[in-house]
Amino acid sequence: MQQTPSRGFVGAYALVTCLFFAWGFITSLVDPLVAAVKGIFHLSDVEAQLSASAFFIAYGVVSLPAATLLRRAKSVPTVLAALVMMVVGCMIMLIAANIAVYEIVLLGLFVLASGITVLQVAANPLAAVLGPPERSHFRLTFSQAFNSLGTFIGPYLGAFLFLKGIEVKKGTIVTAAARNHSLAGIDRAFFWIAGLILLIGLLIFAGRKLINSASPERTGGSLGIAAAMSEAASAPWALFGGLAIFLYVGAEVSIGTQMALFLNSTGVWNIALETAGKFVSLYWGGAMVGRLIGSALLTKVPAPRLLALFTAIACALCVFVFSTGGAAAGYAALAIGLFNSIMFPVIFTITLERSSASEEATSGFLCFSIVGGAAIPPLTGLVSQHTNYVVAFIVPALCYAVLFVFAVSSAGAKRLLREEPQAVTIH
Repeated sequence: MQQTPSRGFVGAYALVTCLFFAWGFITSLVDPLVAAVKGIFHLSDVEAQLSASAFFIAYGVVSLPAATLLRRAKSVPTVLAALVMMVVGCMIMLIAANIAVYEIVLLGLFVLASGITVLQVAANPLAAVLGPPERSHFRLTFSQAFNSLGTFIGPYLGAFLFLKGIEVKKGTIVTAAARNHSLAGIDRAFFWIAGLILLIGLLIFAGRKLINSASPERTGGSLGIAAAMSEAASAPWALFGGLAIFLYVGAEVSIGTQMALFLNSTGVWNIALETAGKFVSLYWGGAMVGRLIGSALLTKVPAPRLLALFTAIACALCVFVFSTGGAAAGYAALAIGLFNSIMFPVIFTITLERSSASEEATSGFLCFSIVGGAAIPPLTGLVSQHTNYVVAFIVPALCYAVLFVFAVSSAGAKRLLREEPQAVTIH
């Protein structure tokens, strides 16, 4: 009798892991896409970063309504609805690539990210309950390794499809052939992504009974959006955790979306944009390796202490890039991904353990705070536009400095134990 639930947990978790991979892969395509649209549509750094903003603003708009939807429906129907939204977003991207209109690209990214947001809100509670609660830091960080596998593959494939022949340096010209090739690559990428999503949807539908049997029954009512925000706003640690998530996602996305442009620049590696875009995979690959290492370290090292170490190193690397430039700065920038690795799940669970607001209100507010990925990249783009890509690293450096303060402060804060800490994953 003891073995059936265990097997159910493992099977359900394997299906949910497919979702983690999918949204990691799709999200990481934004990085080469920012560089591609800058060249295709002759955009400034700020205008190109609107691609990241259009994607991550969905978290601010959709995450709390998605939580309300999840309370009124079971997990599997919500997941399937999210996948349908993602397919619609892919179709809009196909239209945008065929008529070459940047505004439609932004719309497609927003719809696609809205589906991913609903997907995360639905899938993460499933992942959180499929195991003992005392292992939440380990389990959630380990699950992000599969998400990171998608983020590792995505930039390399995106650079191959989107950036061939595209250059953005002053004085360079994007030929009509290169522009058409890049648009065709965007078309192909999102066509096959739509197929991948449909395949995952079929797997989830086929395994719906297994997932439902392994999931706990939902009890209690649902907080309204306004009530959840109000409750979270009354809890200092919910607010502090929300700020930390906001700054972390903003810093990580800012670095990722400008990495190809940074490595391509004359003051760093001065390599072709397509080659630079492929190197972005190492940034996300570092996060994948770091999550595997971090999941092991978290079984021995207190989460706040490890978070303090990783945020301090990430900040130091940004300062090194900002202060030196050159080839060494390129390697240092790529290494930041390794130390980003544990930040999101650890910030999330640290906040849940210390927030005086309910878990539902705190989780909803933290999901909302992912909107930092929409706010910080244009700021970073503004700095690079008026200075250069090396100087722009001062923006994520400041973000990591605040995260270090969060980590140190959390070490001495009172923990409010909960039965089932939940978390959400991104990248």
